[in-house]
Amino acid sequence: QVQLVESGGGLVQAGGSLRLSCAASGRVFSINAMGWYRQAPGKQRELVAAITSGGSTNYGDSVKGRFTISRDSAKNTVYLQMNSLKPEDTAVYYCNADAKSTPLIRHKNLWGQGTQVTVSS
Repeated sequence: QVQLVESGGGLVQAGGSLRLSCAASGRVFSINAMGWYRQAPGKQRELVAAITSGGSTNYGDSVKGRFTISRDSAKNTVYLQMNSLKPEDTAVYYCNADAKSTPLIRHKNLWGQGTQVTVSS
């Protein structure tokens, strides 16, 4: 069983920064990709950023130039550095991974529990 453990959410003023972390714990055989999605009340869940095991990245249009995703492969951990935060960034941020614990199964799409990010005016 692979589980995703998130940390780093909280309350910050507009213009400030936060750094989110997501670690894949348990028996990890391989991970194809990890990333972050977010969902605000009444809105659809949207991609924030993703990174593959090879290091390629993808960002949502609304965060390009402000957020940076990175990884530490040895720790099965991804980070999301969020700078120049805006009130519109307020949402629950969910870690996502395409991972498996053994070579006997296909990669599964896994989700963390979510961490609240609130940006005040």
